[in-house]
Parts: sequence; C-alpha cells; structure tokens
Amino acid sequence: MSALTPVFVSLKKAQEQLAPRNRAEKDAALRGAAAAIDQDRGAILAANGADVRRARAGGMKEALIDRLLLNNERIDSIIAGIEAVIRLEDPIGRVQAGWTTPGGLFIERITVPLGVAAIIYESRPNVTVDAASLAYKAGCAILLRGSSAARESNRALAASFQAGLQAGGGIAGAAALSGAGALEGPENHDDVEEILGARGYIDLVLPRGGRELIRRVVENARVPVIETGEGNCHIYVEESADMKAAAAIIENAKLQKPGACNAVETLLVRRPALAALMPGLAARLAGKVELRCDGAAKAAALGLKNRPGTGEAASPYTGLVIKDAVEEDWETEYLDRVLAVKTVDSLDEAVEHINRYGTGHSEAILTEDLAASREFRRRVDAACVYVNASTRFTDGGEFGFGAELGISTQKVHARGPLGLETLTTIKYHISGRGHIRD
Repeated sequence: MSALTPVFVSLKKAQEQLAPRNRAEKDAALRGAAAAIDQDRGAILAANGADVRRARAGGMKEALIDRLLLNNERIDSIIAGIEAVIRLEDPIGRVQAGWTTPGGLFIERITVPLGVAAIIYESRPNVTVDAASLAYKAGCAILLRGSSAARESNRALAASFQAGLQAGGGIAGAAALSGAGALEGPENHDDVEEILGARGYIDLVLPRGGRELIRRVVENARVPVIETGEGNCHIYVEESADMKAAAAIIENAKLQKPGACNAVETLLVRRPALAALMPGLAARLAGKVELRCDGAAKAAALGLKNRPGTGEAASPYTGLVIKDAVEEDWETEYLDRVLAVKTVDSLDEAVEHINRYGTGHSEAILTEDLAASREFRRRVDAACVYVNASTRFTDGGEFGFGAELGISTQKVHARGPLGLETLTTIKYHISGRGHIRD
C-alpha cells in the first residue's frame, strides 16, 4: 500500500457521497467555502507572504512571483470565482439525447460525474480554489497537488475551503491537498509518482504548469491525462489593421500578466505594416518590455529606413531595449517582459510560422481584411483563435465558465479553457419491456 492510499480511498468514498447531491446542496456548500475564505483572508495573506518572501530569497523572477502573489483584490477574485461557479447550471443529470430503437428499446444519454480527479500545478494558489470549486459543482472529488513554492498558501486556502464546505452542509473530504505537495521541498516528488500510478482511484489527472511538469506527467501517467499545455502565443499584424488599436492590444497581451500562459510571446508583422506599427509600439513598450527583433523589425522600431546593419543606432526612446532575435526566441515561452518580433511577407508565412512554433494555445490576427481573418482562423491550429483581440482572454472566467482547471492544447473533446463539462462523463440509460436479443 502506498503512502497516499488512505487519501485515495477517502476521496473515492467522499465522491460516492457527493455524486447524488443536488444543485441546492452543492451550492450551499460552495457558499460556505466562499464565506470561510473571506473570513480567513488574514491568515491566507500571511501564509502567502511567507511563500513570496521565500521565493524572492530563492531568486524567482518577478513575473513568476506575480503568479504566486495574493492580495485582497486577488482573494476577492477567488471568492468571485466560487460565486460564479455557484451561478452555473448543474452539469449533472442532463439528458443529452434520447431515442427509441427499431426494436422498441428507449435509450437516453445522461451526464454524470467523472469521479475522482487530481490536478498537479505550479505556483498559482488560486488554482487550489478554482479546481476544488469546479470539481465539487460537478460532483467530483479532487486531489490538489500544488508546488512547494506555494505550499503555505495552498495549505491555508485548502483548509478554509474544506472548513467552509463542512459549514455549508457539504462534504469536506471531497477536496484534499496532497501531503507531500503541501509540506515537502521541491526535491520530493514521491507523491506525484503515486498519483500518476493510482489506477482504480484517480480517474483523471490534469497537469497545469511549465513544459517540464507537463512532459513528466504525460510520459509517466498510467491513468488518463488531459494535457494543459504551455503557451507560446502569437499575434500577427497585417497592414490593414488599426495600428493604434493594434499597439494597445499587443501591450495588453504582453503586459497585463506577463507570467500567464496566454500572454503573447512572438509578434509577427507583415512587412508593409512595419513602418506604421513599430515606432509607436516601441515607444509604448520602452522601459517595459525587451524586444528581440529581426533586422527589418529592429530598423523600423528605431525609425530607420534601411534594414540590415542599423542595429547599433541610438534608440530614440528612453529605456528601449532591442536585441537581435535568434532561432531560440521563436520557440520560447518567456513568461516574462520579453517579446520576439519577426517580419513576414504573407499570411501564408505567418500561419506556417505559428503552426511550426506555436503550442496550440492562443493565436491572434489583427486586420480589417475579412478574407484574411477567415483564412487565418481556418488554417491556424490552436485551441483559441482571435481576430482583433488580446490573447489574454483565453481564460475560463472570461469565457463564462466561472473558473478553469487549465487550458487544454490537446485535440481531444476537452480543448481550450477547461470548465465543468471537463469533469463530467456520460452514462446510457436503457429501458425495455422484457426485451431479449435474438
């Protein structure tokens, strides 16, 4: 028996108790969880402060610390996420279809809870509550395995959530924090191996984090996995675009939350758009973002007419940092205040670049050409494809899902932001009148 077997058994029993609960009962428990987090915010912020201090002492870059950081506004957002989940319709017990066979059998396809899920995630402590809320509403139990960077925050949030469920008449044991994930240092991943091999206990694993975490889970899991992928996201700008709006969209997609997986990492600019876009964009990003440009984009950003060989010219904008792009820049998810910029000569070249280097997450085109926008949407292989909007909208909350479990870049039925439906499956109910098969 593994060290986590008692936890697995407890989660399975809790899920069996939760599955038949109706919407009113589940919503009452979630309201209790929201109230408990609100009441315990002082303790939660104190725990988060300890995590942030430890992260800074360890040299974590500020864009990643921002993903870890909680404040009153972010706790308000966590509570709002629970309230949004409460407002959602119960996904369980829906009759998706019904039909009668030629032989007289009546068949119904009905949604039911998936069972016991596990989520393995990095940094973001809000995921603890988002995932637990969605799982509870879907009638599922969930094992929460956060990273050591957020261990104090996750412990405080999980304790409040569980106490709140109980106070609301719910089943506190339906959400559990992995002991090793909560308490041990980054070198101990024994519990992860147990989770990935927990056949018969864990029905689905969701990895949410960087490339290495996702690769490790996908390659080693012996239970079903929905891969929530990294985000090497692109914005492609055509010469027909509104350049003022384009600059604002690009700035938002890069800076609104640089450490998010839906932040833009590479800007593709069609050559005729360089002169109109790059000087204003460079001025807007000066002192905020380091640019990694090819020769033509670099010259345009500096306001120079000639192309190669102008990289040593003085920047006309205070704080503007431009470096020469290399091949590695096109394939990098920076999660930082860095933006790669590449010149392309056609929509075909832009699509080819995106489908080669993109991760299937979120891609955007900025254009006033309707035919180009349609072609881009048709040919770009990604979960979310935008026209004239920031990639930062790829988010369960923004999509109306209340919260999210992650963003899937796979091509299975669950793709893009993962909400309640991800934690449901189907059951067939078949009614007969003494039917036997010949």
